[in-house]
Amino acid sequence: MPGRIIERYEHVPTTQEDLDWADLITLDLSLYEQPGGKEELVKQLDHAVRNVGFFYVKNFNISQEEVDRQFALGREFYSLPLEEKLKFHNVHDLESGEYNGYRPAGHRVLGNGIRDNVQVYNIPKFDGYHRRKQPAVLADNIKEIETFSRKCHEEVVVKLLRLFAILLELPDEDQLVRDHLYDVKGEDHLRYMHYAARSPEENKKVGDLYGPGHTDLGTVTLLFRQPVAALQIQNAEGKWKWVKPQDGTITINTCDALTALTGGLIKSSIHRVHAPPADQAHIDRLGVLYFARPNNHVVLDPIPNSPLLQRLGLTTNAFTELGQHLTTEQWVKVRQTQQQRPRVTAKISEDGKYSYEKKDLEILPGLHAAIIN
Repeated sequence: MPGRIIERYEHVPTTQEDLDWADLITLDLSLYEQPGGKEELVKQLDHAVRNVGFFYVKNFNISQEEVDRQFALGREFYSLPLEEKLKFHNVHDLESGEYNGYRPAGHRVLGNGIRDNVQVYNIPKFDGYHRRKQPAVLADNIKEIETFSRKCHEEVVVKLLRLFAILLELPDEDQLVRDHLYDVKGEDHLRYMHYAARSPEENKKVGDLYGPGHTDLGTVTLLFRQPVAALQIQNAEGKWKWVKPQDGTITINTCDALTALTGGLIKSSIHRVHAPPADQAHIDRLGVLYFARPNNHVVLDPIPNSPLLQRLGLTTNAFTELGQHLTTEQWVKVRQTQQQRPRVTAKISEDGKYSYEKKDLEILPGLHAAIIN
């Protein structure tokens, strides 16, 4: 029996407010196959990844129609009754580091009596190691979802990994690609993410934030363009700037595992989700994201055969300095467990600064998550 017809996704208008937008570079991936194109892209990428960890890409061989289909599927999932979505939620799994499936809003108390307003549905990559039941609206379209997931990897992630390898002066530009093979066991996933609009009174109690400043734990995160302004980044001067939705682009941020592999050379981007501006404050925000990570067996020590890292003396990282040589699988489990651990609420100051007890941020003995205010 065929699944129901999915109506086209219509994006809401962009904000008309004059926000303090971040100045980010845009990599044109159409240059990638041209003579000298990769080297030109690396020159553009160098400053961005060392100082901010955020940039856009365009001409990435995934059509807007394909992107909008994923937004439409996310919309259909979140329109399901809560009791139906909860069939794909398991509190015990979540708190032990298993993050695939559904996480309802309100799982965390942010502070001042306000719970989080975020629903998450994660679909693991189709590597044969993460088979799980999907809600009917997604199961009926699972081949299309797999195609999109694989295109995120092949058309964007693989190209960026080669650019990073050139930046690091590695002897083989496929070295990082081999550590991120799609069909080898790993924790990459596609995500539909839904932020419910809150009242101004509720937002004020939590510093006008949907989520405080943080970093992502993998290699790179792909955020497909959506028009509700909310994402902010911390720039090299420590100032918070809004990330502007740019037509025909994906916003990319670099993450913790890549920082570890490069001894801190490539910055793990600091970002947060702010309540939208006044003309969008009443609109729910739907996101489509892809999270790329090294394969599970990869040890997150600084890459030993990078001439650049050797010249700069970048031969240790936050893990090795504690005597730890974590695989990606170990890192993801301990970090996700810390993130989902039930904890006391944050203390939130009037100017929106979050503070937690140190024990609530412990990932490993001697290593704590950072909440960036």
